[in-house]
Amino acid sequence: MHDSPLTSRRSRRLNESVIREMTRLAAAHKAVNLAQGFPDFGAPENIRLHAEAAVRRGINQYSITWGSARLRRAIAAKAASFNGITADPETEVTVGCGSTECMMAALMAVVDPGDEVIVFEPWYENYGPDSVLCGAEPRFVALRPPGWEIDFEELERAFTPRTRALVLNTPHNPTGKVFTREELGRIAELAVRHGVVVITDEIYEHLAYDGREHVSIATLPGMHDRTITIGGPSKTFSVTGWRIGYCVAAAPLTAAIRKVHDFLTVCAPAPLQDAAAAAIEEAGAYYPRLLADYEVRRERLHGILAASGIPCRPPQGAYYYLVDISHFGFPDDLAFSRFLVTEVGVAVVPGSSFYVPPGGSQSIRFCFCKTPETLAAAEDRLKDLPRRAAAFLATGKARGASN
Repeated sequence: MHDSPLTSRRSRRLNESVIREMTRLAAAHKAVNLAQGFPDFGAPENIRLHAEAAVRRGINQYSITWGSARLRRAIAAKAASFNGITADPETEVTVGCGSTECMMAALMAVVDPGDEVIVFEPWYENYGPDSVLCGAEPRFVALRPPGWEIDFEELERAFTPRTRALVLNTPHNPTGKVFTREELGRIAELAVRHGVVVITDEIYEHLAYDGREHVSIATLPGMHDRTITIGGPSKTFSVTGWRIGYCVAAAPLTAAIRKVHDFLTVCAPAPLQDAAAAAIEEAGAYYPRLLADYEVRRERLHGILAASGIPCRPPQGAYYYLVDISHFGFPDDLAFSRFLVTEVGVAVVPGSSFYVPPGGSQSIRFCFCKTPETLAAAEDRLKDLPRRAAAFLATGKARGASN
């Protein structure tokens, strides 16, 4: 990609999404796509039927900018019953075009050029660029493998007089970490002490495994008025292409978010808002079944990776494995990912896309939000991986990022 003097400095600081690029490479090479985190199975029948019915009933024009009344009521009720967050649907809930837009609107609502935003590393690839688009500087704080613990002394040093926001993601993409109540309490103490807003992406909130508790930091002391909680139906109901997300926040924060959202996208798709509302209203026993299904998928991919010579630890939440590939001997994660997609026929995400260079250069991410047939196809292609990797390296064709 070539820079142009006609483009902005901020755009030149951004790179194309590696995750979406890997999906295109998977299609080009007819590879099994374990890269991009979208389910390759259908959404529950009830949400699809509600979407069809909404279109047929003529819900096809703009909704209220900050979301249909029905969906905002459903979100507020779910936030109260599941998250423990009390929110007025009239003044404290905003519906956006996916959690991605919600994160952008939230940051733009609280961050000014020159401010700083604390982001845990590794991070979902949008968080750093979103900060840059706001004119802010991200400050990265490492989650330390293998358990992805926080060094709270490092975290405290990251706060400066310019710190305006901290971005949190739990359950976490790409590591699968579920932040504990104790960890969140210590983050909350720092946020209160330094007068910082916490923007928490909880899109995987229903996928916390092995009996782990999902805790919303907004419920902790001092955090209700300084937390923006982001969620949405996309991962929970397998409708990532619908682009429905939401922010729950105290009224003063919500007022700012709504203004930004209005000028970013006006409103989310109206008929799909109605269907999402119905799905949330009817969820009931769906959430435990969803979790049980994903626990089976997690164990399935774990067995596939272990049999393929890839050491891994079961993630605590979400639907990803971030694994170390240094023992294969490739120059970096980009070379190994190219080998997997072109020679093996399995697409993954290079781990470096979640880090500041040169971090993550010997890791890759697999996702397991896939059908049994897709996982079986991946298993078949990953057989005898160490031998095939060694044979490929012997040809001298593996080239790292610097080549």
